[in-house]
Amino acid sequence: MTGSYCPDPGSGWERREPADAGFDPTGLAAAVTHAREHESVLDRDIRRALENRAFGEPPPLGDIIGPTRPRGAPQGLLLAGGRIIAEWGDTARPDITFSVAKSLLSICAGLLHDDGLIPDFDAPVRDLVDDGGFDPPHNHRITWRHLLQQTSEWEGTLWDKPDLVDRHRDLSISPQENSAKGTHRALQEPGSFWEYNDVRVNRLSLALLRVAGRPLPELFAERIMDPIGATDDWEWHGYENSWVEVAGRKVQSVSGGSHWGGGVFIGARDQARIGLLMLRGGVWNGRRLLSRSYINQALEPSPANPDYGFLWWLNRSGTRLPGAGAGGYCAFGFGSNIIWVEPDADLVAVMRWIESDAVGGFCSRVMDARSAGDG
Repeated sequence: MTGSYCPDPGSGWERREPADAGFDPTGLAAAVTHAREHESVLDRDIRRALENRAFGEPPPLGDIIGPTRPRGAPQGLLLAGGRIIAEWGDTARPDITFSVAKSLLSICAGLLHDDGLIPDFDAPVRDLVDDGGFDPPHNHRITWRHLLQQTSEWEGTLWDKPDLVDRHRDLSISPQENSAKGTHRALQEPGSFWEYNDVRVNRLSLALLRVAGRPLPELFAERIMDPIGATDDWEWHGYENSWVEVAGRKVQSVSGGSHWGGGVFIGARDQARIGLLMLRGGVWNGRRLLSRSYINQALEPSPANPDYGFLWWLNRSGTRLPGAGAGGYCAFGFGSNIIWVEPDADLVAVMRWIESDAVGGFCSRVMDARSAGDG
């Protein structure tokens, strides 16, 4: 059963000993050691990693057009009942997060839905956004749900990046092995085919900006980060060429990842607060910040991919978070950067800079430590 504790702003976060939270201390320590000892192979110099074709793209498709910074060492924390029971590394450091930004875009869509600005996720985006990006003969059929579930099949070029760059993208292999990535594929009917595509996510971000009428980081800070007591050192960037005019002012459309630089720079503790808000069903210290309608839809499996919701990864098949429960879900970014939410166990974990093939080992050790502690 999910608890109600949420930390106050600042560093005064309540802690519990693992045993008092129902965890085997030795087993939990093994999980932390596992995370520390399996650091991502991604170069700590993020700009160099991207320049060395981390996403397997030659110039100009792979050109960096947003800010980057060197990353830190492995870091993370584990919450049980909202309280910290394990923490490692520099969890205050605002590192780049790659596709964790997609899940934050999803929350922005939820806020606009809750405000009635996007009344129906199944309505065509063109009903609200008339900027040429959703015109016939193909894009006019795309709905908000299609964009949020990555089934839009949107066609076009945005910020000098064509959607073709991520066609045939296969997340099960490395970008360097994915020789088909960036090659032509006939588009299918919107809603019928799932494909992970950063250009299309950035098109969603621009559409959300058009509807919001103000910068998405401003909306996110006011409605989410400030109420949950986050720090003020997180940042959300777009690209050097992603500036548009909105409501009479020049505004940057932010990116849904750091594929070409940009995206969200944030500390692990702030990420844990976001995960805890999701775990609490959109309520923080008795105040509803996100509607139950948005939460339910965000975590509903896409018909085209049962392991994906509204830019949140689900664990229905057990492949995204091996060793975690089928009801778990996460924000997942390259590197790896992960906000893992496990509702049935009232858990939130943040893992940063852990190698992707080590994620399952961490999850299984955490769940085993909980089972042993309960025993």
